[in-house]
Amino acid sequence: MGLNTWVRVLIAFISVWVILVLIFYSKLNTGGANDTEDAFRRLNQALSYLEKSKQVDQELRTLIDEYISDTSYNRKQKFVDELGNKLQIQGAGAGHFKGVPSLEYEQLRRRVYSNTQELWNFLNSEVIKAAKIGRKNSPEIAPPLDALLSLASEHKRSLLNDINQMRASDGYEFWRYKESKDLSDLVQRRLNYLQNPEDCSTARKLVCRLNKGCGYGCQLHHVVYCFIMAYATERTLILKSKGWRYHKAGWEEVFQPISDTCLDANGATHASWPGTTETQVLTVPIIDSLNPRPPYLPLAIPADLAPRLMKLHGDPIVWWIGQFLKYLLKPTGETRQMLENGMEKLGFRKPIVGVHVRRTDKVGTEAAFHGIEEYMMAVDDYYNQVEMTEAIDKRRVFIASDDPKVIDEAKSKYPHYEIIGDPDVAKVAAVSTRYTDSSLNGIILDIHLLSLSDYLVCTFSSQVCRVAYEIMQTLYPDASGRFKSLDDIYYYGGQNAHNREVVLAHNPKNHDEIHMRKGDLVGVAGNHWNGYSKGKNSRTSQVGLFPSFKVNDKIEVVDLPKYPKVK
Repeated sequence: MGLNTWVRVLIAFISVWVILVLIFYSKLNTGGANDTEDAFRRLNQALSYLEKSKQVDQELRTLIDEYISDTSYNRKQKFVDELGNKLQIQGAGAGHFKGVPSLEYEQLRRRVYSNTQELWNFLNSEVIKAAKIGRKNSPEIAPPLDALLSLASEHKRSLLNDINQMRASDGYEFWRYKESKDLSDLVQRRLNYLQNPEDCSTARKLVCRLNKGCGYGCQLHHVVYCFIMAYATERTLILKSKGWRYHKAGWEEVFQPISDTCLDANGATHASWPGTTETQVLTVPIIDSLNPRPPYLPLAIPADLAPRLMKLHGDPIVWWIGQFLKYLLKPTGETRQMLENGMEKLGFRKPIVGVHVRRTDKVGTEAAFHGIEEYMMAVDDYYNQVEMTEAIDKRRVFIASDDPKVIDEAKSKYPHYEIIGDPDVAKVAAVSTRYTDSSLNGIILDIHLLSLSDYLVCTFSSQVCRVAYEIMQTLYPDASGRFKSLDDIYYYGGQNAHNREVVLAHNPKNHDEIHMRKGDLVGVAGNHWNGYSKGKNSRTSQVGLFPSFKVNDKIEVVDLPKYPKVK
């Protein structure tokens, strides 16, 4: 890592402890010296903060130890990011720890943020439509409308910044980081326990064949679905990957084996899903062919984790999926080296926005065409927001695509941006060369860098984009808002119903809209990003548009094993 960096880290530690000493001293010496009761109160406050500071310090020391012993491919970036987070908590939380927020507060805070976004979506869409009509029929109307939109966008950025500042100063940041780490550690320990039974010969197993006829992102989601099935049925997942279309030798040459002790599918009894609880080895089909369909498929989360997860995260199912990917995607030494080399070659560094542009086989079939201008408008909006509170040395964008021309086009049209991307990776991502080792390395690198970006701009119709977004959730307490999708909302292929609960009644204004009463469930089909979503009211069976801000996501919660042996 280099001597200079370690010197900076040492200086940071010394600075933090100087701050702590000063705070501790000030707690003891504020106010009148003769006020005994007040002195004891200040002493208790100081001791309470010192105890919390010790906890953060221990986490910092653990982070240092992990860095020294760790050789993982993203150790440098992870170390710097996590160290920065810890030091930021120390500084921002000095004397300002409140403990644990209420569920209502966290959900309301996130709702205010998302509704501000939805109000902007509505206003932006309506003004653009009016300006378009004005330019055609009354040209003098267009300039005032453009000015209105420009000022409104400043209002929006100011509101979002205020909400972010409120979160940063509300005294709960320490809890958010710690709760995120504790929850993730718990799930990872459960998965490790499940995957390493004491006796593989007698363990109950679930066999998953890596043979789904689809692209890399889709196949990752296939393995995650199998893992969720294994978790829910308390069976060790056995991944049969020989002959994998992306790498014939199988998963274990690209990523580490998903078990240290149990890799074979041997057993006394075998059956296909659903089998019985007594069946030792159970084989599952792809999610599209699963019958009967259990209630714990996505978008459901475990009941025992739900109260904590719903408080912590804005989209709990994405966090849940991300935990399975975190366990699965542990690279082998060769893959790790490939990722390190790729990051160094590209010059990947923060701040940076990850942009995924899917073309070739998707456009015209599963997704509409979106020009690079649409992506870059979202990138501009992100950087404009960030620059309200911090200086940006250079606006950087990492572009991943299956069309090499996209990278050249972006560099030509946006010279004031630092555009990084590898046209060679884009070339091998084309359909004709997709299932090769070079293509596999390219897509693994693309997803890795997209997930490490500060913000993600893409189309959620692409599974590559959704995988990157899911992995991103493992890097922050809550990264549910770090994206802009130009088409779909987040979904999981083969998922159960996605319902939203009506919190504000709606009387339709035209024949395209649906009637809603408070408490109705609406199966959402998509967000049009113009203030409206489309869905079906389960009470009336009406299908149509409704204002997006009038509903909340209904989190599906199911009883799953609690793994009591995992402390």
